Amino acid sequence: MNTKNKLRHLAIIMDGNRRWAKKRGLPAVAGHKQGAKTLEQVCRDAKDLGIEYLTLYAFSTENWQRSKEEVDALMGLLREYLKNDLKELQDNNTRIVFIGERDMLAADIVAKMNEIEAQTAHNNAFTICLALSYGARQEILHAVKTIAQNVKSGIIDAENIDERHFSEVLYTKDIPDPDMVVRTSGEQRISNYLLWQIAYSELCFLDVLWPDFGRKELETVIKDYQNRERRYGKK
Repeated sequence: MNTKNKLRHLAIIMDGNRRWAKKRGLPAVAGHKQGAKTLEQVCRDAKDLGIEYLTLYAFSTENWQRSKEEVDALMGLLREYLKNDLKELQDNNTRIVFIGERDMLAADIVAKMNEIEAQTAHNNAFTICLALSYGARQEILHAVKTIAQNVKSGIIDAENIDERHFSEVLYTKDIPDPDMVVRTSGEQRISNYLLWQIAYSELCFLDVLWPDFGRKELETVIKDYQNRERRYGKK
């Protein structure tokens, strides 16, 4: 793999689980289960291919509007992932962090998330960031309210607020902005994902459904990124 123009931070919108299941005459939960297996393997492959940060859109604030049966199934898969994958993360010097509206999640899930973050906090070979109950507009509103309270409390003057300060009150405050955003399934939209952070990210839309996304597709994404020229509006 070319070491020039390195893809350090890849963000993925994992889309297509339900369509994958429907094509096979299976219930939606079967697609989500296969998608969870894909998530685990992509994390391994990303680390192996030299990516340093991998941010995955696992469950959006809008996903709460789906049927109770589907939401319950997704929460069950989440509990299984949090319970079974911690040891592998620790063994592979991987840090895992979560971003999103935690107060919308069940208490036992939040407790496990907090435990995993604490136990992997000092791992530094690879960072997995899972966006759970996440919405970018909600994140930005939370940041605005935090800054407003800081101004009111005299912690900062309004005149001193800049992009750097704003970024430091986002959920992703200690994570660099994504170099590239990939969305699977053929849909070409951002869906309320990291709206502040991806201002200058490269975008890549793939027709493959998420459960079918593998190492070959990941390598293609990396090569695609390395062949692009990032200009940041300067040229």
